[in-house]
Amino acid sequence: MQDFVVLTGIVIKSEAIGEYDRRVVLLTKERGKLAAFARGARRPGNRLMAPTNPFSFGQFRLFEGRTSYNLSEAEISNYFEELRADFAGAYYGMYFLELCDYYARENNDETGMLKLLYQSLRALLSDRFSNRLVRCIFELKVIMVNGEFPGIKGGGLLGESAAYTVTYIMNTPPERLFSSDVKPEVLEELRLFCQVICKRTFDKDFKSLEILENLE
Repeated sequence: MQDFVVLTGIVIKSEAIGEYDRRVVLLTKERGKLAAFARGARRPGNRLMAPTNPFSFGQFRLFEGRTSYNLSEAEISNYFEELRADFAGAYYGMYFLELCDYYARENNDETGMLKLLYQSLRALLSDRFSNRLVRCIFELKVIMVNGEFPGIKGGGLLGESAAYTVTYIMNTPPERLFSSDVKPEVLEELRLFCQVICKRTFDKDFKSLEILENLE
């Protein structure tokens, strides 16, 4: 008898396997990052076709095979379809997914990262914030969540308003991070600050970031 688990999470990576299958990577609340095979997900009309696309958030029913998980069913509460339809927004979102894939580990408690990712994707859909600000907040917070933030002085000098914003990001849970926009001059300070911090922190080139830099 197969043992099923139901996990809450989001698809952060999806790739074709064989003629009709897909391999997905999920960021889950209960078991961190894990990979699963979705048999027949690329076959027209298959019930797993839509749920195995990146950004799909909801509950996933999986069973454990000898060497991997297999996806049986999915109940998706948010496909982030508007984000998929927005060329620039989609690449910001894909960059966030790549960062989560970079940091997350199997069987880790990734609740904070999952909440951050979900709220950041929602913020990309809001007209209250610029995508650049959402990116800065996500980059700084994901580094903070993983304990690698060097402190405000670690990225160079910041003006009073920008320093306050960084402190706010540091001390605020993901659910309340996106509350207001900032002035253009503050955003530029944050952008340069993030550039320094990310360069020191990440030892990988992100595919979506190359396109994103051209868009900005």
